[in-house]
Amino acid sequence: MDLDLLACQLIDRFQHGMPLCPEPYLEMAQVLGCSESQVIACLQRLELAGALSRIGPVFDHSRAGASTLAALAVPAERLHQVAKRVSQYPEVNHNYAREHHYNLWFVLTGPDRQHIERILEELEHDTGLTPLDLPMLTAYRIDLGFALGESR
Repeated sequence: MDLDLLACQLIDRFQHGMPLCPEPYLEMAQVLGCSESQVIACLQRLELAGALSRIGPVFDHSRAGASTLAALAVPAERLHQVAKRVSQYPEVNHNYAREHHYNLWFVLTGPDRQHIERILEELEHDTGLTPLDLPMLTAYRIDLGFALGESR
């Protein structure tokens, strides 16, 4: 996808933090010198093109309660169905297909470890697949942002 100037500005300015206010898209528009409808339309174009996966917070798991990285070995013909089932949980984020025996990876976050275990058990019961459960032992903070720069 060829990104236009507004898309580049949105990504550069807001990928590490949206305004925390009642009208965040309006605030973003004011910062960028455009209209709220332009911001929303640009974000919709990015999503439709597959260039935007989500808009939302990323929580420090230790403050949220408990989390784990989980994976499933899903038969190729069931991958879409199982991914859709996994994504039904609001506790799930970063649900992605990978080229590996364990080909569906996701992060679960919940109020406590028992909550996480209950969801993993439900998923195993519903799908017939045993989740690989990899709770984080040590946190490493890295910047996952991508600066697009002022090249446009």
